[in-house]
Amino acid sequence: IILSNITHFNPVLSFTGFPGLEAIQHWILIPFFFMYLVASSGNCFILIIINTNPQARGFSSVAQPTYKLLSLGVLTVLGLSVSIVPTTMGIILFNSRSIYFEVCQIQMFCIHSLSFMESAVLLVMPFDCFVAICHPLRYSVIIISQPVIMVGLCVILRGPVAFFPPVLLLKAFLYCDPLVLLHSFCLQQEVIHLACIDTTFSNLYALTLGVFTAMMDMLLTALPYTSILHTVAELGSRKEQLSAFQTCTSHLCAVLIFFVSMLGLSLVHHF
Repeated sequence: IILSNITHFNPVLSFTGFPGLEAIQHWILIPFFFMYLVASSGNCFILIIINTNPQARGFSSVAQPTYKLLSLGVLTVLGLSVSIVPTTMGIILFNSRSIYFEVCQIQMFCIHSLSFMESAVLLVMPFDCFVAICHPLRYSVIIISQPVIMVGLCVILRGPVAFFPPVLLLKAFLYCDPLVLLHSFCLQQEVIHLACIDTTFSNLYALTLGVFTAMMDMLLTALPYTSILHTVAELGSRKEQLSAFQTCTSHLCAVLIFFVSMLGLSLVHHF
């Protein structure tokens, strides 16, 4: 659908901010800024450790792919923070609740793309862990091979490529006042509900993309962990079993928290 009359479309959206908390809105800044500072400092500290670690910088290091994946995951989280924080801080500090539609598109594209990239990184990491535990002698040959690198890049870049069309098409819809968003940042599934025309296809496309990606990533993540548990169970030493299992336990918890939250939020916002 092509927008035929631009005068019917107001290119400015408004955020509701924090309804009912206007009187203490400035106090919200303290815990919000503290959490953002702790999270950003922690991620930057991880990058510094990786950058100063000789194994991470060594070209022939066996652990180099793992460090690169960890760095990519940290950069993705930092990118998400940078995408969300400006509008939220603008509301808290300056009560700035307006945003131009084009800027909103850029923000939602960054948020959705980086979320899918983070999901991709969490998907690739268990395969890296699987090869390291189940095929340690061939780890460097398998992980650094050209086909594996190409597949990894395709998985990581699928989010920006898949989400570009629905975000771009939002500009072509007609919208009805009031153009008010319930969050302090822009989301595609929320903006599309403000349209005055039938957006069933675009809505179902975005919903299917989010749910299918989360479900598929959860399934593909379970496969290497099944093989890892089988391999760990066959280890003779109890100490070796515990050491191998601890290698992936924290990552498994992060995967479950991320995918369950991603799937739940996708369903809630669309319905």
